[in-house]
Amino acid sequence: MTGYEPLNVLKPVAAGIWVIDGPPVRFYGVPVPTRATVIRLEAGDLWVHSPTRLTEDLRAQLQAQGRVRHLVAPNWLHYWWIGHWQAVWPEAEAWAAPGVVERAAKYGRNLRFDHELGEQAPWAGRIEQMLVEGSALHREAVFFHRQSRTLILSDLIENFEPDKVAWWLRPLLRADGVLAPHGGMPREMRLVFRKGRAELRRAVETMIDWAPERIVIAHGRWFEHDGTAVLRRAFAWLLTG
Repeated sequence: MTGYEPLNVLKPVAAGIWVIDGPPVRFYGVPVPTRATVIRLEAGDLWVHSPTRLTEDLRAQLQAQGRVRHLVAPNWLHYWWIGHWQAVWPEAEAWAAPGVVERAAKYGRNLRFDHELGEQAPWAGRIEQMLVEGSALHREAVFFHRQSRTLILSDLIENFEPDKVAWWLRPLLRADGVLAPHGGMPREMRLVFRKGRAELRRAVETMIDWAPERIVIAHGRWFEHDGTAVLRRAFAWLLTG
């Protein structure tokens, strides 16, 4: 149980965009909820960010919406289920952030990646994208769906709800700055950007300029309203420092 049931089903966010709450994964022994985002592009092509576990029911729901065309691994942690999706949709193109290919190979994952995420992509104009610079350890691609004004992040913001985690985790998550409703960038992640604060700040300012109404994140409760204000609050330590 994650608190985000039902799992493995399409849940509408706005016209042409859905989230999928997936089963938890264990990160350093702690169960962490996961979330994918699906966007319908032209001609019914589906763009899938951070794919979660694929089930037969979910497969049928996706096929009712269109054809899975793009599979996106936005950072070095969010690639695990891509092979399962490729087995069902072998024609889908897989896109990886820098570092993903090496990480998958290190752990013996025999995955096919067709492109590295950069400045150019075939979904330009519908989905803006940016590679957040400033850390050699965490290279995350972030995306903005213009039509719905939805910003899509992976780990730059986490927002774990107290009633959906074990009691003993709550003080640790609060100390880490990722306890809802005031989730933000984990403090240990801030450290990996300590030499690249200027680059991170420029990325955050670009996200603010996009003026998102909502922010979908991979872990914890996502933000349905006031996305720009959420960014200013979550990164106040960076913007005012």
